[in-house]
Amino acid sequence: MNLLILGGSGFVGRAVCTKLVADGHRVTVATRVRDHARALFPLPSLTVIEADVHDAATLAKLAVGQDALINLVGTLNGDFERVHVALTRSALDACRAAGVRRYLHMSALGASLDGPSDYLKSRATAEALVRESGLDTTIFAPSVIFGREDRFLNRFATLVRMTPPLSPFALPGASTRMQPVWVDDVARAVVAALSTPATIGQRYELAGPKVYSLRELVRYVMTLAEDRHPIIGLPNGVSMLLATLMSLMPGELLTRDNVRSLRVDNVSNAEWPAFAGRRAALEDVAPTYLGRVAAYDAFADARERAGRLS
Repeated sequence: MNLLILGGSGFVGRAVCTKLVADGHRVTVATRVRDHARALFPLPSLTVIEADVHDAATLAKLAVGQDALINLVGTLNGDFERVHVALTRSALDACRAAGVRRYLHMSALGASLDGPSDYLKSRATAEALVRESGLDTTIFAPSVIFGREDRFLNRFATLVRMTPPLSPFALPGASTRMQPVWVDDVARAVVAALSTPATIGQRYELAGPKVYSLRELVRYVMTLAEDRHPIIGLPNGVSMLLATLMSLMPGELLTRDNVRSLRVDNVSNAEWPAFAGRRAALEDVAPTYLGRVAAYDAFADARERAGRLS
């Protein structure tokens, strides 16, 4: 199949593109800055095009001749209306104009118009556009996604390293429950859906095999890093104040909208889709890239790429 990927240069996108190429698809990745997708350059049958996908006319041209469009674009911080809603609307319009029937969409577990954060509300608004599009759509709603280059466990590992010895670790949303899912498992589900007609018109909640509190996850990161601190769960008001301060730091490690999202659990009782294969446990993957025992070695990336191709 000829496939247009939006968000292909991102964390999830790289995993999806690797598996798509391994399955023999011809992939076009559109990205604002071509060099941001340099990790994809070695992949055969994949073309990176430098383009502004937020420009509706440009997106319409890119959709011509494609068999499907996969939208993986998302942000935890920033202009949610533009990134989640407006881009989804333009992508769907581009598909209809180019006669592309198949559309796969990445959303998020907990997306709701009544959600506590702008992030969750914008994800739900985009989902509504997809459902009402009249196209052959599939929606994926994953829990927090982990993997070698994630911005979840790695973020907490960074914060742990920044915490002075013997100092307490202040944690917003410490009791919030989550079901982290491995990026390769998410990618496998997306790719498998393309060849599974029964996925058309469906929404799949993708969650890992085990539920943790955020406190338990941070404690696990500390264990891997051999860097223990007492964890202090923060009340909402203090969490919002901390987020205000941290949002001013490089990389926006925590924002007020992130704290609002932590007011609801990020778990699912939905069955893991059979077409996606097996799920990996966090404890089987995280030690390969976190902590002192996971110090970088020259073959780590090669092993991960080999795993994605399987």
